Amino acid sequence: MDDATRTELEAAAFRRLLQHLDERKDVQNIDLMNLAGFCRNCLSRWYGEAAAEKGIDMSKDEAREIVYGMPYEEWRAKYQTEASDAQKATFDAAPKSH
Repeated sequence: MDDATRTELEAAAFRRLLQHLDERKDVQNIDLMNLAGFCRNCLSRWYGEAAAEKGIDMSKDEAREIVYGMPYEEWRAKYQTEASDAQKATFDAAPKSH
């Protein structure tokens, strides 16, 4: 497989991941962190870092809006719920990679 095709497939898979996360707004970031060790905020940070590597100036808020499909504060107000004590305990006990 050539590099251009690989990049196209990776981009398509990323777009599908964002679509899936958009369809599952019920899944909270803490759930993602507890189960997979990353969340929507991680994806937006990675996106911003990739932009910076290409010399593209992108703010944290701009990267988050790409991942969340709306301004982050709007998403939080509409969809984020308070983490339970159990979720917080699981998060606190998990090894941190970043």
